[in-house]
Formats: sequence, structure tokens, C-alpha cells
Amino acid sequence: MRSKGKLISWDAGKGFGFIAPTTTVSGKNVFIHKSDFQSANACRKRTPQINDVITYTLSSDNKGRACAIDATFSGEKLIKKQPQQTSKFSIYLALLFLACLFFYSVYAGISLTLVFIYIGLSIFTFLMYGWDKHKAQHGGWRTSESTLHLFALFGGWPGAAIAQQLIRHKSKKKEFRLVFWMTVILNIFAVCWLLSSGRFVAIGLSH
Repeated sequence: MRSKGKLISWDAGKGFGFIAPTTTVSGKNVFIHKSDFQSANACRKRTPQINDVITYTLSSDNKGRACAIDATFSGEKLIKKQPQQTSKFSIYLALLFLACLFFYSVYAGISLTLVFIYIGLSIFTFLMYGWDKHKAQHGGWRTSESTLHLFALFGGWPGAAIAQQLIRHKSKKKEFRLVFWMTVILNIFAVCWLLSSGRFVAIGLSH
């Protein structure tokens, strides 16, 4: 969903400014950097001026603050991008992990409680991604990236991995993706260690 607003400030030296949105519910000023204009040469051909009408896609930075991407000046046509293909690797990995955990629990005589915990956290995390994308598009209180990573670390990563691909949210940010996959590795390592060392007996997750 495209949003529209007026440029209310612009620092030519630093190459950024703020937009006062006119089409979002929140009405909060939106940060824009010169690199966020869709055309790489847009700011070279035309220096942004106060009161310029700008159309943009609402997004957020790594701190959850509203920012503009794919911005165009009034009258410019939006260059349509090729739709991104869904990465099936993440989805297959999430489903394979849950399947392996289920069959291991049955084979080793471990309670399925752990499987249900993973499924529950995954569903909740998936919904969190959906809610955060909705807020990113329509304005409103965003879920911080640290919160999304925390739920992934504690077992919701299968849902997060599926959400990133199916609803195309947080699937392009390299920094976010790097931290996310670190949480996946840590979680898998932790659960494998707990299963192999028999620690689940101590925390009541075995028959």
C-alpha cells in the first residue's frame, strides 16, 4: 500500500529529512533518506524541497521507527519490481525440524509437550509477523525486531521462517536475517543438547 505526504524538512548535507504523512492513520512524521528514493539518480536530478509531495511505501528501520522506501516525487511513475519468489528452503527447514522433533519424541518416549510448545510459539510468532506487517503498511505501534528475535530464539523460529516467506515480511533486511538465523542455530543447538543430555527429565518434559 502506497502512502503520500509532504516533505517538511530536508538536510541536504546529510541527505535525509522527514515527511508529514497525509494518508496514514498515525500521522507521525516519517524518516526518509536520499537512498530511499526509488530512482538512484532522483536526488541528483532534483534536490528535494520543503513541501514536495512524495509518494512512498511505509516501512521501519531496525529500531522500529517509521521510514519511507521506494519513494517517488509527485508525478513520477512507480517502477514496478519483479515479485520476489518464495524461498522454499526456510519453509522446508521449519517443517522438517518440527517433523524430526515429533518422530524423535515418539521414538525416545519423550512427552509431546515440547512439540506442542514449538507449534504454539510458532503460530504466535507467525501472527506477530502478520500484525507487524499490517502496522507497517497502515501505521501504528510496531513490534520491535528484538521482540521478534526473542520469540524465535525461544522456539517460535519455525513460524517466523514461514511468515518471512509467505507474507513477505522481514525477508529482505540483511541485518535482521543474519540475527534471525543466529537465533535459529542457537535454538537448535540448545534443544539438541537438552535432548542428548537427558535434561528434559529434570524439567518434566519426559514420560
